[in-house]
Amino acid sequence: MRRDSIFYKLFQQYPSLLFELLTNPPTNADAYRFDSVAVKEPKFEIDGVFLPPETEGAGVVYFCEAQFQKDELLYERVFAESLLYFYRNRARFSDWQAVTIYPSRNTEQSDIYPHRGLLNSNQVHRVYLDELGDIRQLPLWVAVMVLTTLEESQAPEAARYLLTRTSEEVPSPSSRAIIEMITTIMVYKFEQLSRREVESMLGITLKETRVYREIKEEGREEGREEGREEGVEQATVNLVIRQLTKRFGELSGEIRAAISGLPLPVLEDLSEALLDFTSLADLQVWLAAFRD
Repeated sequence: MRRDSIFYKLFQQYPSLLFELLTNPPTNADAYRFDSVAVKEPKFEIDGVFLPPETEGAGVVYFCEAQFQKDELLYERVFAESLLYFYRNRARFSDWQAVTIYPSRNTEQSDIYPHRGLLNSNQVHRVYLDELGDIRQLPLWVAVMVLTTLEESQAPEAARYLLTRTSEEVPSPSSRAIIEMITTIMVYKFEQLSRREVESMLGITLKETRVYREIKEEGREEGREEGREEGVEQATVNLVIRQLTKRFGELSGEIRAAISGLPLPVLEDLSEALLDFTSLADLQVWLAAFRD
């Protein structure tokens, strides 16, 4: 399961979520901006950085690492990246804090003795999701984070509960972001199932997801001109081709023809699958698997 990308999507949707995990969050938590940054010479990529608002002078920068696999040099890397970035940007910030998020204590680096000073301070915060409590008692966005840690036997019931809670507590359109995030988590957790099968398990329909809304909107435009249902299918083809072109450049005529010949349900599956493609080779493998 691609938990790292899930967590960064969560933070992009709701940056102040990080501060719901801390005992003493900053008073201006809602004003923070989530970003990823690069530090050169040596080159470091820091995926989770929470930047204070620039309008309030030098503030506290927060570094975040969501770690779901054991890494015996995690703290060496996190502290090296964080301190170097803080050093390079000292004039912008008054202080720094670091947050590491684990599914459980078993995932944490074994040898933490060299870092005891920082780890035992109020500057570094370790969060163990399985110790946050009952998913039904947690703030909604925090509960969504905990959903990523549940076993497959527990996850469907918990996800259905969170969907129901979302519909009751969160007005539309804000609820759509949570619905899509829960659905995405479950798609990653049950990778052997199609998105439609996951939606059936959760008791929701494709109509509630972002992909359907994009397809439907384009289908309306096509349908106004054509006046028939084929407009939705053509809009889906256009959407998929546009997404692929944006990521990998101009597509060959052969690939365009192959995509245009797919039935609507398969096109919808492709529109989700392509988000995980890293090259056109992935697309060709996917299309070959469909033909077989």
